[in-house]
Amino acid sequence: MNPEWTTTVLLVPCVVVLTAGVFYLYGVVIGLLSKTSVRNKVVVITDALSGLGKECAGVFHRGGARLILCGKNWEKLEELADDLSEASDPTVTFPPKLVLLDFGDMDSIAEVIAEILDCYGCLDILILNSSIKVKAPAQSLSLEMDKLLMDNNFFGPATLAKGVLPSMISRRSGHLLLVNSIQGKLAVPFRTTYAASKHAVQAFFDSLRAEVEEYGISVSTINHTFISCSASENTEAASSKSIWSFLYTKKPHGISPDEAAAEIVKTLNNKRKEVVIAPSLPKVAIYTRSFFPNVFFAVMAAGVKNAVASEKM
Repeated sequence: MNPEWTTTVLLVPCVVVLTAGVFYLYGVVIGLLSKTSVRNKVVVITDALSGLGKECAGVFHRGGARLILCGKNWEKLEELADDLSEASDPTVTFPPKLVLLDFGDMDSIAEVIAEILDCYGCLDILILNSSIKVKAPAQSLSLEMDKLLMDNNFFGPATLAKGVLPSMISRRSGHLLLVNSIQGKLAVPFRTTYAASKHAVQAFFDSLRAEVEEYGISVSTINHTFISCSASENTEAASSKSIWSFLYTKKPHGISPDEAAAEIVKTLNNKRKEVVIAPSLPKVAIYTRSFFPNVFFAVMAAGVKNAVASEKM
């Protein structure tokens, strides 16, 4: 047998084993970091009752964080807190504190901010993952719905962030992390107000990042296609026929809550300013929108025509 061929045959298994070992060690390191990075830190999750919120709550609770779980339903928050406590060692974890939070009620936000700060007297990490979305033609959306979207997706998160900033500035530390849609980077048809709210909150935190850097405060944004929480959502995404629907597919459906939570942990550790979780096509669409806007607009218009034609069939 040719010596070179023999060497190649022997090297391939070695490379495979080494590669697998590297990925295994990487997973172990990430797991350790998720514990050490949040241990004893005060972490607020604005929508702890969502799929992503529950996943983050579990990860951070096991990591020893002092959790403040927020949501609209007190009974469900209590159930989540009980589940976390029952599944953990009370000698190395802290019982979660609960705060009712509804960004749709902006008049209550000042009271919510005070309640959050009263829990531990300070705040280390604020995870802003609350959001609502609506898909409809622009002319069919009422002003009330527009305001509700803007309150939940922009005014609420921005007001809460501004409310906790003085505490972070006084301690010269803290991390604000916004979980945002990829529509904070580009807009697609039938999501006018939703896309507007996501662009607004993206711009707010992009501007805020430079303002608070001198105080040792980090600001991160994570833009995803969508977070798949159920099989029905995955089926709907896979069966969609419109052109722009492909902007929201990943493996091929969206990212799972545990994938998103893992990305949040990594972002908190490495303090990356911006993360886009998306397959290649949506990323190409972002660059196309920036450098070839007419091409992007033509594709979006074609998508609308395609959707209309499909409905008439």
